[in-house]
Amino acid sequence: MAFSSSGSPNILVVRLSSLGDVALTVPVYRSLKAHWPGCRITVLTKPSFTSVLQGHPAVDEVLPFTGLLDALAEIRERRFTHLLDLHGNLRSRLIRWLSGIPAQAAYRKDALARRLFVAFGWSSPALTRHTLDRYLAALSAWGVRPAGRALVLGDARAAPLARAPKRVLVLQTAFLGDATLTIPLARGVKAAFPDCRLTLVTRPDCAELFRASPWVDETWTDDKRAWGSFKALVRRLQAGAFDLALVPHRSLRSALAVRLAGVPERVGFSTSVGGRLFTRTIPFTWGMHDLERNLSLLLPLAPALDAKGAAGEPVYLEPAPEARAKVAARLADAGIREGDRLIGLHPGSVWATKRWPWERFAELARRLRDEEGARLVLVGGPGDRDLCRQVAEAAGEGVLDWAGATSLAELIALMPRLALLATNDSGPMHIATASGVPTLAFFGPTTRELGFFPYGSQHRVLEAELGCRPCGLHGARKCPHGHFLCMKLLTVPEAFEHARSMLRARSLPPERAAA
Repeated sequence: MAFSSSGSPNILVVRLSSLGDVALTVPVYRSLKAHWPGCRITVLTKPSFTSVLQGHPAVDEVLPFTGLLDALAEIRERRFTHLLDLHGNLRSRLIRWLSGIPAQAAYRKDALARRLFVAFGWSSPALTRHTLDRYLAALSAWGVRPAGRALVLGDARAAPLARAPKRVLVLQTAFLGDATLTIPLARGVKAAFPDCRLTLVTRPDCAELFRASPWVDETWTDDKRAWGSFKALVRRLQAGAFDLALVPHRSLRSALAVRLAGVPERVGFSTSVGGRLFTRTIPFTWGMHDLERNLSLLLPLAPALDAKGAAGEPVYLEPAPEARAKVAARLADAGIREGDRLIGLHPGSVWATKRWPWERFAELARRLRDEEGARLVLVGGPGDRDLCRQVAEAAGEGVLDWAGATSLAELIALMPRLALLATNDSGPMHIATASGVPTLAFFGPTTRELGFFPYGSQHRVLEAELGCRPCGLHGARKCPHGHFLCMKLLTVPEAFEHARSMLRARSLPPERAAA
């Protein structure tokens, strides 16, 4: 086996697309570094995906693929000793054959089995293996053993600040799910600097999340749709005299606001549109959960930060007493007592392709009621009313329809009463996991590797392995390929068995549930 002059491999990894698959390659680099600590890893990928890997500590360099001939010329100059093909198409094979690299390995794509399954429904044992497992299996050709499948918070580090901040700003004006995943960042700030005053800026419809949080001293709202809101935000930030701003939101508007406000230390992600306006940037790593990505902004403040220590217990939302009392009264009026098994269903989403078919939610509700003796409650916003009404009517007796009938504070108060939430990839999904509710999530156009899956070991994600996933970061109005197989392949019997298993695990003593 050939090695570089330093005695360590000089490795080229080829993975040209897509977004989700590029993100999945990161555990491979960690495994290579664990096996050969001194190796150099260069990844060849499309220019649009280079930001997925740039700055990752297990990747030494990212080469943008601009064409076959240019790539081959670059590869021959660099004298690679090893080539790992994680793409498996004709173009990557040509790179292997023409590169002259002595030690080569490639993963099995099983493309034919996948196409037969999509076209005709013909199953194959090859399709039961996750893409990541096939990536890691390719390393066996070099005697490299997998060093784990997950990303960790310590993937990025930065030099600590010169002094402890006294006035800290967190700016997060994204939607409900993203806002919920910012709360552990607030907790981490207070854990690192308990004497600081923490101000959080968010959307008006997310303010209740943070006003009830014990780690946020004050919550400001920023209605981005209002005329003159940006100018008003900058003035307010200037008056706040902040000495540190943490900006998990990756928009130019957010970065520009803290820059114009004159905040001296500004920390954001390297992939932010306004990244150059920050004083420090942290690599944004696809494949890491978004909760931990947000926490990584704290690394300059707390270099020894631990994800579990900073995130704490999975419960980090606390219901307001008034909302808790109101929800308890509504449940009692509906005949639901404290010990009754109540299961939540959230069939809605802003994006049509993120919605598991409503008929399947209705059938799942019937089975949970008839076979598990559960009561069901439908949750959602005003835009979900028609959808939830269809589900409630089809499911029949024993289903409460609370869509559009609860405030955010009341939704948070409802969560601890649930034994389970079955949901699409959505804001209420993150509310449930932040409340410690076992969550069964249906993922179609999005994938776990984008980092927005339910955080914690007691939750499950149902998803179909298809080459077209993910088709975007947020989903789409309609399936780009017209078949919507990512959701149609998720069946009610499969969902019911997972739900029943999760309910059984929750009713067992902790030591048996973990077994």
